[in-house]
Amino acid sequence: MKNTLPKFLLVLAIASFGSAVAQKQQAIPEVEALLKKMTLEEKIGQLNLLTPGGGVATGSVVSKNVEEKIKAGNVGGLFGVSGPDKIRQAQEIAVKKTRLGIPLLIGSDIIHGYKTTFPTPLGLSSSWDMNLIEQTAQIAAKEATADGINWNFSPMVDIARDPRWGRIAEGAGEDPYLGSQVAKAMVRGYQQKDLTNEATMIATVKHFALYGASEGGRDYNTTDMSRVRMFNEYLPPYKAAIDAGAESVMSSFNDVDGVPASGNKWLLTDLLRDKWGFEGFVVSDYTSVNEMIAHGMGDLQAVSALSINAGLDMDMVGEGFLTTLKKSVDEGKVSEETITQACRRILVAKYKLGLFKDPYKYSDSKRPKRDILTDANKKLAREAARKSFVLFKNENNTLPLSKTAKIALVGPLADSKNNMLGTWAPTGDPQLSVSILEGLKNVAPNARITYAKGANISNDTSFAKKVNVFGPRLEISEESAEALLAEALKAAENADVIVAVVGEASEMSGEAASRTDISIPESQKVLIRELTKTGKPVVLALMSGRPLVIMEELDLPVSILQIWHPGIEAGNAVADVLFGDYNPSGKLTATWPRNVGQIPIYHSEKNTGRPAPSEAFEKFKSQYLDAPNAPLLAFGFGMSYTTFDYKNLQVSKKEIAQGEAIEVSVDVTNTGAYDGTEIVQLYLHDVVRSLTPPMRTLKGFENVFLKKGETKTVVLTLQADDLKFYNGSLDFVAEAGDFEIFVGGDSNASLKETFTLN
Repeated sequence: MKNTLPKFLLVLAIASFGSAVAQKQQAIPEVEALLKKMTLEEKIGQLNLLTPGGGVATGSVVSKNVEEKIKAGNVGGLFGVSGPDKIRQAQEIAVKKTRLGIPLLIGSDIIHGYKTTFPTPLGLSSSWDMNLIEQTAQIAAKEATADGINWNFSPMVDIARDPRWGRIAEGAGEDPYLGSQVAKAMVRGYQQKDLTNEATMIATVKHFALYGASEGGRDYNTTDMSRVRMFNEYLPPYKAAIDAGAESVMSSFNDVDGVPASGNKWLLTDLLRDKWGFEGFVVSDYTSVNEMIAHGMGDLQAVSALSINAGLDMDMVGEGFLTTLKKSVDEGKVSEETITQACRRILVAKYKLGLFKDPYKYSDSKRPKRDILTDANKKLAREAARKSFVLFKNENNTLPLSKTAKIALVGPLADSKNNMLGTWAPTGDPQLSVSILEGLKNVAPNARITYAKGANISNDTSFAKKVNVFGPRLEISEESAEALLAEALKAAENADVIVAVVGEASEMSGEAASRTDISIPESQKVLIRELTKTGKPVVLALMSGRPLVIMEELDLPVSILQIWHPGIEAGNAVADVLFGDYNPSGKLTATWPRNVGQIPIYHSEKNTGRPAPSEAFEKFKSQYLDAPNAPLLAFGFGMSYTTFDYKNLQVSKKEIAQGEAIEVSVDVTNTGAYDGTEIVQLYLHDVVRSLTPPMRTLKGFENVFLKKGETKTVVLTLQADDLKFYNGSLDFVAEAGDFEIFVGGDSNASLKETFTLN
């Protein structure tokens, strides 16, 4: 039997809201009536988000006495708890044992799938397939809600241009246009069109804002940039997620203009609410309110007051709101109306989820078996994984492999279930994943496969201890390095081809996993070098959560397939591509540097007054003495088993007026021996404008499947807004003048056309 909150008979007038944007919001009678009944302490209780522990905490604090706090009306939501029975128990406490019976929000980090784990987001973004990305988010929501969760701390849309930062794995890379498309797709997938549907959940765009620009690539570090750069390069994906309807925003750990994001009024109110019109609620990141003390912003009462006054609505784990806001109201440092407004936003979210009508709608014990880890879900995971892989090099056309070949499968990641899911997959079960060894046997049962580990991921025990905080991802064998290598070389003796699965353990990237050295660990480098000396064809299946420095490996006579951390269907998907059942089509969404000294490096850099010469070195130019300016692997790069040719680039008009769109067409031909998918990319250069323009910015793309020998005319449309940028006054404008268009298979596309905006 459903337990419901009392139905209030009176329709109350819209309460006085705390901002101009809030005043536009239509009042919800049930919420307004409930607010009238609430004490100040009960309102503050709704702003408190706790975790009972048991999940993956991203800080040192775990909440205590959670049940007692729920009964006292001091909890608005929980995270780190799942399962219909557990969720029902928690809701029963909130609904039956508190004065007003307000149900709880139940949150979780569902970053790239729930139980059915998809590739890490950076890998998934390499598919450039927005329909696929939306489907993965939809499946994640369906599975998570079946397990009782109604609020997701995803998508992470931070622009990241420094691969030393481990959390680059959680986003869509370096580009604001592509990042915006991914952000919209994920919000649509999680929330769909009706949050009262039991298979949908609240999406949380994070981390607001600029977190991906942490100095030195060091997690949680400070950020500092101009407003112009913020608006043009870093803020667009957040705004895209808001425009797509995201109901929640999470503040970031870093400071913005010297004020930590969780207490930054310009960020959380002036920009997010007043300028962008956001009407949902803002939650802090894990204890980020308390951490403002270390930032130097005052004691717990001071930083809590700063946060609530800035526009933060919910405090994650820190309990500063719970323990200090009443005192701040009494002392006149925070108004009760400010707290009422924050509480209102939390209650509105619960109302939109349908929790007031049925607090137990996410507690159906039949749903997990019906909706979680289904064959259809795993089929999508397999498709997502193989579409995420990026082919870097195909030495002597070694790939695809014969399904009857004699294969030496070596490497520390070749039979490691623990590392298939990747970082931030706390809800997945690594032991349910398909290892690369299993996948090759599944797809090619007639192949003769000999397996040898060959090396440890790393031989550094101190490093391994740091990586293994959440589990044995980086395992160091008791066998000596020499013995492991000898075993691999013996396996290679009678093989037709060697497949080496190498790279990062899953927790070598992700949160709190910054690295100054982003090359393949030396233990594996030794293995790769020795394998190439055998004279046998060598294929590297390279696993990582970030761009790596692989100059040495790319120079060796090897083929390289970048597979990221592929998810639950890892082995099957890798085998599909290695044996040619799927032709790789992924393209990079983050530039790969030649060395760490080039970082930050990205495709949309600006020119300088002293640009580097295209050929011979010339003194007093913007260049390095010891390396080219160009990256090792460009943004948008990715090979195929076939080849594609671009011709006949045309624009629909050579001159257009303000506010007018323009069509760009190009003929693309599959000139190789395999059917395949090409990701056609369009880049724009504003030749002269009031602010120095980037050399190229991505403004369109399309996935095109072509049979061998087939030609298709691809038409991409540049909308009026695609020509705009934020000028020095932060007005979004398109300035009259000449534009250059480049179309091709990566950011170095050479096919060029021009048009003029009048």
